[in-house]
Amino acid sequence: MPDAPEPPAAPPVLPRLTQAHAPLTHHVEVVNERGEREQVQIPAERPLTLYVDKRELVTLMTLGAQPELLVLGYLRNQRLVESVFDIESITVDWEVHAAAVRTRHGIARIEERTASKVVTTGCGQGSVFGGLMDEVDRIALPEAQLTQAQLYGIVNAIRLKETTYKSAGSVHGCALFQGEELLTFVEDVGRHNAIDTIAGWMWMNPEATPPSARAVPGNVVASAPAVPMSGADKVFYTTGRLTSEMVIKSAQMGVPIVVSRSGMTQMGHAVAQQLGLCAIGRATNRRFVCYSGTHRLVLQPELAQQAVVPAVGASAGAGAGDGDRV
Repeated sequence: MPDAPEPPAAPPVLPRLTQAHAPLTHHVEVVNERGEREQVQIPAERPLTLYVDKRELVTLMTLGAQPELLVLGYLRNQRLVESVFDIESITVDWEVHAAAVRTRHGIARIEERTASKVVTTGCGQGSVFGGLMDEVDRIALPEAQLTQAQLYGIVNAIRLKETTYKSAGSVHGCALFQGEELLTFVEDVGRHNAIDTIAGWMWMNPEATPPSARAVPGNVVASAPAVPMSGADKVFYTTGRLTSEMVIKSAQMGVPIVVSRSGMTQMGHAVAQQLGLCAIGRATNRRFVCYSGTHRLVLQPELAQQAVVPAVGASAGAGAGDGDRV
């Protein structure tokens, strides 16, 4: 009698995420230049201690907008987990300012891999575990191009977006685009948190998942294709400067083009050139500079002469300088 066929393998399951909420802004009383008292909004900043399989790993200072995705993206960008399917659940409890991560099979050599840290320029609180720079040589970015018209579309989409920055200031914004289409936008007190949150969002939204069924924290997803969202046709946008950390994290996410409202550091430039990554900075209105990867940018210089249509009701912060964003 022939052996019974093996049952088909169960499809991979996305992690279960809570949907923890906390206020993003607070009202405080200030005195202005005329000696008048007034109420203004300021962004929240709160600690979130990350526990992996009951082991304390790190405390992140965050705005708290999407903490579950921040934790997931942090683990991804620190190279502590290789797949979203290695995570069983992420539970955030703001009453104790903690995030509990349960993995399916543990994290191999976690003590060794988290022993060495490098303090980055991430707003004075960024850090990465040692070995991040060593992985640059192993990253191969896909071929991709961006037209100047698409770049202007990205800049305009950000200019028109209602944000915490416009109401309270003092936060960074990061976004993921597909062409000129805004896929997701994240704000946090540090740009490294914002890019980690986007990395987590990409993991929770595999490539084959239709837009109408994309997962968000709080939704239980029974199964998903084991194909992570590709960064090949995506563009990463940030309001903050392009440091080596931001460039490497973008490359780890497979995104070959990055755009910043701010500038670029020397090491960020060196890493971008090594990777062949297209780094565009000082992107406001019709102006920009391309620091590296110019072969990926399809120039249309005639577009630079066209006037920018002012946004109706736009605040001064929409297109103004970003002194507290660098």
